[in-house]
Amino acid sequence: MVKIAQISCGTDYSGVQKEIEKAASTFGAEITIPEADLDYIDEAYHKFGFNAASSSVRLMIARAMSLVEGKSDADAVFIASCFRCAEAALVRNEVRRFIQQNTNLPVVTYSFTERTKADELFIRMEALSTIVARKSLLAREKQEGLTLGIDSGSTTTKVALMENDKILGTGWVPTTDVIASANEAMEQAFEGSEYKLDDVDGIGVTGYGRITIGKHFDAGLIQEELSVNSKGAVYLAGHQKGEATVLDIGGMDNKVITVNDGIPDNFTMGGICAGASGRFLEITARRLGVDITELGPLALKGNFQKALLNSYCIVFGIQDLVTSLAAGETKQDVAAAACYSVAEQVYEQQLQEIDVREPLIQVGGTSLIGGLVKAVSTVLGGMDVIVPENSSHIGAVGSALLVSGIGEKKDFGAKKLSGDSNASRMPR
Repeated sequence: MVKIAQISCGTDYSGVQKEIEKAASTFGAEITIPEADLDYIDEAYHKFGFNAASSSVRLMIARAMSLVEGKSDADAVFIASCFRCAEAALVRNEVRRFIQQNTNLPVVTYSFTERTKADELFIRMEALSTIVARKSLLAREKQEGLTLGIDSGSTTTKVALMENDKILGTGWVPTTDVIASANEAMEQAFEGSEYKLDDVDGIGVTGYGRITIGKHFDAGLIQEELSVNSKGAVYLAGHQKGEATVLDIGGMDNKVITVNDGIPDNFTMGGICAGASGRFLEITARRLGVDITELGPLALKGNFQKALLNSYCIVFGIQDLVTSLAAGETKQDVAAAACYSVAEQVYEQQLQEIDVREPLIQVGGTSLIGGLVKAVSTVLGGMDVIVPENSSHIGAVGSALLVSGIGEKKDFGAKKLSGDSNASRMPR
């Protein structure tokens, strides 16, 4: 059983503790609390050197010190504090940094509310458990055989067909019915190849629809997207050795993942509002009367400083957008401002809570929006940003890569879409 050390403040008072334990147990993990008696709390507090007023925060520091000094044992670390507490937020970040500098344990941080439920924590606990339990698989650097990767995302479904370290074909369709969308994307990936589904050695799936698709196709790998996406990103970018940071600004949530030798060791996900997501850029493109594929080139021609969008909220962000256009600002400047607004919010909400390690690899569908990539570089002080080829297919590529390490041949061609009108479209 994977032991996850919980270093937190306020989880008992808020009623969140039982939700944390429920989320961990769902993935075969056990929550443990590092030991710290009263004398050790004072000792650890002075060693740490952070002047905290709250006794609960001091206990949080002591538990982190206990873990680092080997007084407590764990396989991974979950650090959490209430989003309403500024002091705890500061300590949460310092404790995370302290643990990462002094251990090799994977870490995830979380800012909870009194309404936090177990299902909001699932992907974080699953990722921690996966990193520990499947570390040797995540270290895989070459794809072998003929494998298929499926990424069933919240807005789009991506598929990658790979053979011996080469991408033979890809598919990309909007996610509607998860099975039907997977089949349509698979059809695209197989098109032009000499193969059919029953030739495949293994299928790997990730994304929001991974459980449904994985069960339907009897996939050899069903894995959360944090570990899969980071693996796919460093693989495509050619940075599987050393450190890197992966940034995925999605349609529903954002992910920032730090990676060391191809294995994630810290990540954040989420965001305060859709104003920091790809959804806001879709709405911006629609309001400007351009396709989303045209928004990036348009933004590259503009100056974000001429049409500032200052709101965190997607609703008020659109209001700022409309106001700027009404004031006579150009479409180019508004497009640039929208990209900069998203990048700035991602920085404030997530990037500044994590030690960004170069290179920064930007992936996902929004990585194809050149204006956003430029904006991310700008908010990070001009840092070079890598957008690898096939950056929008990192989940599918990562799944195809990892499943090739399992080596279990199955008769995937026997799988049908029973009762589904799109069954005839499935690759045969």
